[in-house]
Amino acid sequence: MTPTNSPRLAVIDIVGLTPDLLDHLPRLRAFAGRGQVTSVAPMLPAVTCSVQATYLTGEWPSTHGIVGNGWFFKDEREIKFWRQSNHLIQSPKLWDALRAHDPSATVANIGWWYNMYSGADYTVTPRPMYPADGRKLPDCYTQPQDLRDELQTKLGTFPLFSYWGPNANITSSAWLAEAAKHIDERYEPTLNLVYLPHLDYGLQQHGPDPAALSTQLAEIDRVAGDLIDHYERRGVQVMVVSEYGIERAWRPVHINRALREAGLISVRREVGRELLDAGASAAFAVADHQVAHVYVNDASRLDEVRALLHALPGVAEVLEGEGRARHHLDHDRAGDFVVVAEPGAWFTYYYWLNDAAAPDYARTVDIHRKPGYDPVELFMDPHSPAKLNAGVALLKKKLGFRYLLNIIGFDAALVRGTHGRIGEDPTAGPLLITSRGDLLPDRPLEATDVYPAILAHLGVREMLPA
Repeated sequence: MTPTNSPRLAVIDIVGLTPDLLDHLPRLRAFAGRGQVTSVAPMLPAVTCSVQATYLTGEWPSTHGIVGNGWFFKDEREIKFWRQSNHLIQSPKLWDALRAHDPSATVANIGWWYNMYSGADYTVTPRPMYPADGRKLPDCYTQPQDLRDELQTKLGTFPLFSYWGPNANITSSAWLAEAAKHIDERYEPTLNLVYLPHLDYGLQQHGPDPAALSTQLAEIDRVAGDLIDHYERRGVQVMVVSEYGIERAWRPVHINRALREAGLISVRREVGRELLDAGASAAFAVADHQVAHVYVNDASRLDEVRALLHALPGVAEVLEGEGRARHHLDHDRAGDFVVVAEPGAWFTYYYWLNDAAAPDYARTVDIHRKPGYDPVELFMDPHSPAKLNAGVALLKKKLGFRYLLNIIGFDAALVRGTHGRIGEDPTAGPLLITSRGDLLPDRPLEATDVYPAILAHLGVREMLPA
């Protein structure tokens, strides 16, 4: 390891953590009591990839280009979610500014999105293997490459199936926390970025109800508390951040079905199933929690699409032109219209009008094929023999046969928590906790302020806002 001239820092991203949840998290509350809790004004869209890119660059989506967790790639005419190349972020990153100040500084990124092929020195991100026989095998991607075997020998294979889906649980966040400890002990990075997504799962399943979340709250408090203790014992400053708060969900809005019924969406049939053909559609929506990017390929139908969106129940705002610019979403990747849901409403990606015609991937956990975000993946379908289907699929897997894990349903009413819009209550929004309150401006932070705050903790104070 190379000695660094900068103070060391760990930034722990606890997804879904809000000031009003701290009362139910004794170890995190104790950490906050030794420092300062500051609200971070939510941004639009309040979703993981956009917020993290803003924290990493100090820029808005209009500049860094991450307009959501996914968007319509216009050159390929395809919708893609949860990509992983760091080159998709179109602005310089924290580590660029840090190294300009201190060339000896090193950076570890454990789990933050757009993690692959970045300028960070040590990276870890979930990355399944997809052998030619159709299997999906748990794995992770690291830089340097031998770190992968080093971590999985010590900690076991990355627990992919506890990272997302009906079996999402603390195991994946605990694995990432242990990986962060190992990297810190082995390499002593100047800056550690650590992603702990566990709390987000229960919040979307149960809504912001501490009584229903008692197990998840205790689990994340233990994992985060142990990680904070680890860093503080080693003289590393700790900052805790979150990306958004979760509000109660009660109204799914089927925006693509409305566009389909208006004759705007085209589908193609494959083995008797309907697949959304975004490139051939006059207009379609990329649904992403409480925000949907609506792309209009046929400019002659812009007025028709605008009128349809304004009239759709559950829609609060339809942003275009100045509205997109006001929310820093005036980027070529954004939709022609950016649609924001009303409180409690959220957008499904569903585009078929008959469940029998839904694509086969719709009943599986498949975050890359689905042309939109699907929180129903957190639930086994209660209206089907999902457990039997899972047992049959796992048996086929053990026997070496191809299998379809068709355990996800289409009951969007199962989802109890959502995010993406800008909420009004700062106690239910994102936060920043640090023992160095002197390094923060004396006001609520904007999302773009997190970047200079991190750099200030690393000794780069010239970018600190007033």
